[in-house]
Amino acid sequence: MSTHRSNWGRWGASDERGALNLLTPERVLAALQLPRTGKTYGLSIPIQRSGVPNLDYRGAPQRLTLTNHDDEAMARANGGAPGVGANEDQLIIPSHTSTHMDALCHVYADGKIYNGFPAEGMTPYLGADKCDITQVGGIAGRGVLIDVAASKGEDPLPAGYVITAADLQQALEAQGVELQTGDMVLIRTGWMEDYLKNQGQQMPQPGIGREAARFLAEQDVALVGSDNAAVEPIPFDENVYLGGHIILLVEHGIHLVENMNLSELAADRCYEFLLSIGALKVTGATASPVTPVAIG
Repeated sequence: MSTHRSNWGRWGASDERGALNLLTPERVLAALQLPRTGKTYGLSIPIQRSGVPNLDYRGAPQRLTLTNHDDEAMARANGGAPGVGANEDQLIIPSHTSTHMDALCHVYADGKIYNGFPAEGMTPYLGADKCDITQVGGIAGRGVLIDVAASKGEDPLPAGYVITAADLQQALEAQGVELQTGDMVLIRTGWMEDYLKNQGQQMPQPGIGREAARFLAEQDVALVGSDNAAVEPIPFDENVYLGGHIILLVEHGIHLVENMNLSELAADRCYEFLLSIGALKVTGATASPVTPVAIG
């Protein structure tokens, strides 16, 4: 258990990776021993204009057909045969779209992001000068599902429900799982499955409260993900705007993955697994769409 009230300076004054530093080669090698069935789980939701939770102010993702090279002139110019061509797309998407990872530069408090870097390092065209998504690199390690919805017998959890530390501990005990340093913790509220099935209202949403965020930071986890839009609840716990983000991203350098699809893991009661995540290396970006893959 960590005794750090903040992780600023823990891995040096110039550190931009935060709690991902806990994913040491030794812990990654240990995680390779976890899979028992070899079954793979894709933990992302589709990127599309409708039918998935898109926030209006970000704009809906756009996939546009860029080219269709099936014409005789193109074929002749390039030595090909008529009827042979290629299709391409142009993607116009917010970095915080569908299943995505928040970079440590995403949220600031008291004018500072993680490790005390000034929030003014974000500019319109260059983006973040510190803690952007390119700092993430390749991620692999022990993943742990905490199925709070199943533990409480409310699937999904009620709209706006604030998950407590006791809720997390109760679910872990029911699953027979203990958290370890460097774990990547995925929290299931059941909200995403309900939304995708019923196309209901996006707000309010259940999520972890500030106390639960502090509990996870104390457990020295490397990353926190959830099947809702903000990991924390909306409306925000105790009416503190971005309170969970401040505790996890800003104070402890713990990356967040939002809008995850945890239904299949939960159905199989796969609570411990090898988890791998790769983010797009978009220079200066505050986030990236991701497709986390679990191997059970």
